[in-house]
Amino acid sequence: MTDSKLASQRKAIVEMYAQHAPRYTSYPTALKFAPVTHDILVDANENSDADTLSLYVHIPFCKTLCYYCGCNKIVTRHSEKADVYLRYVEKEIIARQHLANAKRIVSLHLGGGSPSFLSESQHIELMSTLRRYFSFEVDATLSIELDPRNVTKPYLRTLKQLGYNRLSFGLQDTDYNVQHTINRVQSTSHIADLVFEAKSLGFDSVNLDIIYGLPHQNLETFKTTVAATKAIAPDRISLFSYAHLPERFAAQRKFSDDMLPDAMLKSELYSYAVESFTSIGYEKIGLDHFAKPTDELAVAYKNGVLHRNFQGYTTHGDSDLLGLGLSSISSIGNAFAQNPKKLNDYYLQIDNKLPTAVVGLTLTKDDLIRRDVISSLMCNMQVDIQEIENKHAIVFSEYFNKTIEKLKPLQNDGLLLMKKHWLLVPESARIYIRAICVKFDAYFHEDAMSQRYSRAI
Repeated sequence: MTDSKLASQRKAIVEMYAQHAPRYTSYPTALKFAPVTHDILVDANENSDADTLSLYVHIPFCKTLCYYCGCNKIVTRHSEKADVYLRYVEKEIIARQHLANAKRIVSLHLGGGSPSFLSESQHIELMSTLRRYFSFEVDATLSIELDPRNVTKPYLRTLKQLGYNRLSFGLQDTDYNVQHTINRVQSTSHIADLVFEAKSLGFDSVNLDIIYGLPHQNLETFKTTVAATKAIAPDRISLFSYAHLPERFAAQRKFSDDMLPDAMLKSELYSYAVESFTSIGYEKIGLDHFAKPTDELAVAYKNGVLHRNFQGYTTHGDSDLLGLGLSSISSIGNAFAQNPKKLNDYYLQIDNKLPTAVVGLTLTKDDLIRRDVISSLMCNMQVDIQEIENKHAIVFSEYFNKTIEKLKPLQNDGLLLMKKHWLLVPESARIYIRAICVKFDAYFHEDAMSQRYSRAI
């Protein structure tokens, strides 16, 4: 086959599978959560086998609005709002302590919004609160997401003194035109200085987030971003696909379609980044993460014990997850539960001594089976059919007979290998993993739900 025919064939496959699909940080996804009038986590907690707990605290505040962002955030310059918020988080902790029981805390993650909105004194207050009510393991993973524009070297020293051992900085893109368009102009040299300072302070791991698919990105400018990332040499890299959902996020309406890379260009940006990072020794982790070979994420991936939750890939998949703060999601036993997405609603639930979570879902047996399959695909790019059969007492080929029919076109296009005891995703098809997982999603109906999720490519 000629090069032009190969290129044409690849373009057709990219366009065919660049469909709307969930990111599968959970299954079922948060869009399937329904209103709850009682604390569904109580029963789930009593039936949970987990003896450890991970904590997530959502800090919703940001000083400026990044136009691409789809996170739950509140843009403000009033730092006193965080003082009020932290008092309510403490009230929520007190009300939900029963969910921790005697469980050991193995990890803490602060996300947002931007946790770096908090001042050093506010961070001290929050950590003091958390340690007052929870028992952290000595080697617990304490991680935090940071907007480098709001971070100084003394700020990092305070975080280290508080026990944080993992940091994540939002690099996103180094091109000024892209930065200006997304309203996030920042200094790459400042980010490099922060990473080097973090390493000198002894943080166990530093991650950089970069995004492909942003407005005005092209292969040449993106090469500069990739080169800068390699030069900074973080321990981990998160390579996120920009999720364009202007129907849900008003600020994204500033981007016209002709400003955005099409699916073919996005696939080229992704492929270039993958080749560049792996060529200097980074291990590919799942769909969109990279880690140095000695990093615990890379080790977990090699050993087939990588997991995925609402914060992305994790090594603590056997732990329950307790989410605290605005819009936070808990995953305990066989149930999901999410806090209100609006600040006043969150405060009202706590003031009225009502269960903090207002929507959620108790998983059925079918949900649990499909969750294991989708999680295995997202984490390991494969499914051990016998393992699924033994764990859930099913015959895979019979249980998923309709799904297997839907997978045949993927197999014909070289995106999936179907063997007797395994489903395998070839290395060249990694970018299509969300489109593959959709076939196992009992809730996904393309026509009805296509605009509620971003495109898989």
